[in-house]
Amino acid sequence: MNDDSTTTRRRGHVHTFADVREDFDAIVGAVNYATMVTVDAKGRPRTRVLIPVWETEGDEPRGWLATYRTPVKAAHLANNPHVTFSYWNPTQNTASVDATAAWTDDPADRRRVWDLYRYGSPPGAGYDPSGFWKGPDDPEFSVLRVDPWRVQVLRGRDLVIGVPARIWTREPRW
Repeated sequence: MNDDSTTTRRRGHVHTFADVREDFDAIVGAVNYATMVTVDAKGRPRTRVLIPVWETEGDEPRGWLATYRTPVKAAHLANNPHVTFSYWNPTQNTASVDATAAWTDDPADRRRVWDLYRYGSPPGAGYDPSGFWKGPDDPEFSVLRVDPWRVQVLRGRDLVIGVPARIWTREPRW
C-alpha cells in the first residue's frame, strides 16, 4: 500500500487517543497494577509494581502516581525522566505507556490525585490512599505527574487473529 495514511493505519497507529481510550481504560481498570520502569545513571532499567491512575486532559492522556519519594526512584527520575508502565492480564490484554514523569508538590494536584485514587480513574484503578498516608497534605505523600507520548493497546482477541496493537503517539506519524 502506497498511501501513507493506509500504511500507518495498517501498522496500528491511530490518530487520536480517543481511538484507544475505551480499551485502555478497560485494561487499566481490570488490571490495576502496572510494572513501572525507570533507568539508573548507568542506563540500567529498574522495575517496580505500582498503581497509577489516568485521566484525559483535553484530547491526551495524563497519568498520576501516588507514591513514596524513595531515594532510588528520585535519583532515577532526576537523571532520566523517561518511564514506561506496562499492564497485562491472562486474557492477553496489554497496555503500555511510554512517558515522562516529574514530581509535583502543587497542593491542588495533590488533592486532585488523592481523589482520583479514592474514586478510581479509570473505574477499577486506584485504591483508598488513607491506608498509606494521612491525607493529601501528608509530607510522605508524593505525587508524580506522568505525561505519555506513546500508548499501545492490544486486546488478546485481536492478537489471536493477527490484528496489530493500536498505537497512539503525541507526535504525529503521518
